[in-house]
Amino acid sequence: MATEALSVRNRFVPHDYQRYCINRLLTDEAIGLLLDLGLGKTVITLTAVNDLKYNRFAVRRCLVVAPKKVAEATWGNEAAKWDHLKHLRIITVLGTKQQRIKALNTPGDVWVINRENVAWLVEHYRNAWPFDMVVLDELSSFKNHQAQRFKVLTWVRPHIKRIVGLTGTPAPNGLLDLWAQIFLLDQGQRLEKRITHYREKYFDRNYNGHGYMAKPGADDVIQRKIADLCVSMKAEDYLELPDCVTNVIPVVLDSKAQKQYDQMEKELLLEVEGTEITATSAAALSNKLLQMCNGAMYDEDRHVFEIHDNKIEAFMELVEQLKGKPALVFYSFQHDLIRLKKALEKTKLRIRELKTPQDQLDWNAGKIDILLAHPASAAYGLNLQDGGNHVVWFGLNWSLELYQQANGRLHRQGQKQKVILHHLVVQGGADEDVMKALEGKAATQDKLLEALKARIERMS
Repeated sequence: MATEALSVRNRFVPHDYQRYCINRLLTDEAIGLLLDLGLGKTVITLTAVNDLKYNRFAVRRCLVVAPKKVAEATWGNEAAKWDHLKHLRIITVLGTKQQRIKALNTPGDVWVINRENVAWLVEHYRNAWPFDMVVLDELSSFKNHQAQRFKVLTWVRPHIKRIVGLTGTPAPNGLLDLWAQIFLLDQGQRLEKRITHYREKYFDRNYNGHGYMAKPGADDVIQRKIADLCVSMKAEDYLELPDCVTNVIPVVLDSKAQKQYDQMEKELLLEVEGTEITATSAAALSNKLLQMCNGAMYDEDRHVFEIHDNKIEAFMELVEQLKGKPALVFYSFQHDLIRLKKALEKTKLRIRELKTPQDQLDWNAGKIDILLAHPASAAYGLNLQDGGNHVVWFGLNWSLELYQQANGRLHRQGQKQKVILHHLVVQGGADEDVMKALEGKAATQDKLLEALKARIERMS
């Protein structure tokens, strides 16, 4: 399905580092862009694709392989945001086999598929691989040389004229992870054609016979070998950026959840239609709509019933992209906290709930990977800037003051890195109303009433 254009498109004025990356994408047929989250990897790539296709006639069909939630909306939304990308047709290749085949046969410029379906795609086309450009969004998810998704891409790699790998950290678990990722980019030119040769050259076996450790100086040699292939940038090095980078992550509800959300929203709004909406009733109503966006809801007796896991899935994809970098995560409701904890249990990350002064000390000492907090309990007086620079808003609320104060826990004097604010926003849901108001620094009671009235009018 092609993404519909947004009504207002913005003019794209690239930062110098973005212009540099775009130029590298235009000149280099294989490149790894190792950019921190929030530096604009998607718009950089789409700008280059647009130029390569419509100005230089250098590519015909571009494939993007991305994590599922990113594939659902991020690429399409980014193209719809910018004026210079208005001719670019983004097709998402998701859903049932029939839906995927239909999407592949839909005229377009960029086809976006989730990484779990790469093997199916290669099998589908066999010897008639049609994509002359491939973008691996989250290159590090191809770090395992034994994984099927890596193997099938090596089969079609000779038919790919241009390849781009996007990631923040290419080797989160050490240098061994690099081989498969670099092999997909250069087909073994720089770090050997086989993993065994790579290991022999740069690693020794551990004393116990299990695993490998890098030989002395191997790190420097490997970095030098791939320096011409990879562009590496960290957010804090680019001082032209605003102090806080806002990253909006669109969350698409699956059809069942969307149906349920629409039904419940309709019922809730119909209850108040025709009556005077007071600030109290508006807050209660908005509260319910925002709970639904997060994926669960309280009934009258405070029992929780779960509606969907779409936002939790998007959150876990974001955690994966952070590669172990610490994140301060704000939730809105108690059921958010319970569900987040349950989802994070499966990871090896150090999870903590912000409750005591000791939690604050441990966070600042680098002993916590994910710190879960309610904005009201973290809004005042806490200094958390030494522990990290990523804030994740799992749930949004209508208090601009709380929002700014909570972000100020990391974004304050003494913070040595750019602070990146990630927001998980359900498309078409009440989340969008709040995000719009927060971005306009106008998340007030009046805006809340205005947004609800607009939703009610759309119902009638």
